Amino acid sequence: MNRYPLWKYAMLIVALLIGTIYTLPNFFGEAPAVQVSSAKVTVKVDSAMVGRIEEALKSAGIEADFVQLDGTSIKARFADTDTQIKAKDVIAKAVNRDPADPSYIVALNLLSRSPQWLSKLHAFPMYLGLDLRGGVHFLMQVDMKAALTKKADALTGDVRSQLREKNIRHAGISRDGNSVVVAFRDAQTLESARRLLTDSLPDVQWEPTGSAAEPALTGSLKPQAQAAVQEAALKQNITTLHNRVNELGTTEPVIQQSGLDRIVVQLPGVQDTARAKDIIGRTATLELRMVDDSAEAQAALSGSGPVPFGTERYMDRGFGPIIVKRQVVLTGDNLNDAQAGFDENQNPSVNLTVDAKGARIMKEVSRENIGKRMAIILFEKGKGEVVTAPRINSELGNRFQITGAMSTQEANDTALLLRAGSLAAPMEIIEERTIGPSLGAENIAKGINSVTWGFVAVAVFMCVYYMLFGLFSSLALGFNLLLLMALLSMLQATMSLPGIAAMALALGMAIDSNVLINERIREELRNGASPQAAIHAGYERAFATILDSNVTTLIAGVALLAFGSGPIKGFAVVHCLGILTSLLSSVVFSRALVNLWYGRKKKLKSLAIGQVWKPAPQAPEAPKV
Repeated sequence: MNRYPLWKYAMLIVALLIGTIYTLPNFFGEAPAVQVSSAKVTVKVDSAMVGRIEEALKSAGIEADFVQLDGTSIKARFADTDTQIKAKDVIAKAVNRDPADPSYIVALNLLSRSPQWLSKLHAFPMYLGLDLRGGVHFLMQVDMKAALTKKADALTGDVRSQLREKNIRHAGISRDGNSVVVAFRDAQTLESARRLLTDSLPDVQWEPTGSAAEPALTGSLKPQAQAAVQEAALKQNITTLHNRVNELGTTEPVIQQSGLDRIVVQLPGVQDTARAKDIIGRTATLELRMVDDSAEAQAALSGSGPVPFGTERYMDRGFGPIIVKRQVVLTGDNLNDAQAGFDENQNPSVNLTVDAKGARIMKEVSRENIGKRMAIILFEKGKGEVVTAPRINSELGNRFQITGAMSTQEANDTALLLRAGSLAAPMEIIEERTIGPSLGAENIAKGINSVTWGFVAVAVFMCVYYMLFGLFSSLALGFNLLLLMALLSMLQATMSLPGIAAMALALGMAIDSNVLINERIREELRNGASPQAAIHAGYERAFATILDSNVTTLIAGVALLAFGSGPIKGFAVVHCLGILTSLLSSVVFSRALVNLWYGRKKKLKSLAIGQVWKPAPQAPEAPKV
């Protein structure tokens, strides 16, 4: 009756083993480390850099626990902070030959002290939030006026293209604030232009201005369009910040909207505020310009003449200097996608897709410049670098290819560079806060103490009140905690103070299920059932109640997960996982222990489940006279 088959015990042993392995990394703590990341999107961190760093450390007599390539960065772990600081200086000198223009970011970091064999099993500790690990917090204000100004500049170009395409003459197009002013020589031409622009640009409100002698048309964005531009700018900035911070390998950054025009950026584990500003401020801007291949430009490249008027000198990756015209043909705002592929000859290529405005511009420019080169320039920190300068072979549209002597890896890298986003509007840091590691360590200690003492108090109460069954319940509670921590570690969840609170709550809810089971067994014993029958009936009849209570609580947790954000969502994740693990531990694991202890005892006369209060026998009634 109360026996489990061997496969159930095997399943529980495997779960216990997996839970132990994936929980272990959380107990080793963190060690000081140095992280090397790319400071430019045109510079790549690869395995060859690992050898350079190892050689530099060996030459300086510094011993590292390991130096390894981890995604887009290289991390070196050390025994103590003194060695870490010395290693940072040595590595910085080895990888950045020009300190004024560093190609790599060398920053202090923290890594887990867990042994390498656990890492090979992909057993990593949970990430720690800003309140536990320390780090930097920024509140950034997005300049919405600049976003509207940028949109007005784009409208100016659109208006000029529309009027040119329909052969409508104007006396000049200018921008007045966030409005576009188009001057005309007569009222009839103005009316024709207004009908055209009203149909082609529905988001713009056009009003006649000026005098009868100098008529003009002024266009400004409608309120709904202005709100849409501001919302799009905010979302683009958030996406761009995510791309840049993720490329640097920062652990679990938090980048989210706050209000209508603000963004919250939290970088756990980063203690250098200046370095953090450098990280979040690194955004790339893309521009397409024509290459100047004139004789004057060639003379400037050879050093025998000045740079021609209206041009600039840039560096082409792998090919040296190049002369590019100042006039911008297209910007990264018009680029929808860039993917690596193959051309008709099966050579690696980069396939670009631009929006409608970009397609119109590319068609006009390419038609007039067949055989000439167009440079794709990436600007970062105010400095531009030519990613590639392909030759225009035919008229281009909204989709076109970049081909040339490139490998498949180079095509992938170029596509990644072209997809690197730019800020839709500038931002300003209006609040910054640094949480030191000492405060984080104090929060961790308090959180661990709360969970530990809560577990001990519950276990003592259960053992006193339910005796041996209380011990089984306490072991099941420990199993529940082990599984919960293992799941969070496997999911690489971020643990914060609300998460620790949810973990403590999960312990209380898990023991509640065992209380229901133990009381049900007591009730069966009071009703005269045999010990074996009482165990069987107690678990079977309590399961429906346990399932109902956990499902209703899970519904509330899912609601928090769906509609909450930030700390609330972190609380909800731990809460929901704790409910699932408590069902397994309180029903399956605790019964496995009971079956293992009592299942083979055929002549069982009593259970160590505490005092079973039986109703006192009623005295027989006196006979009525």
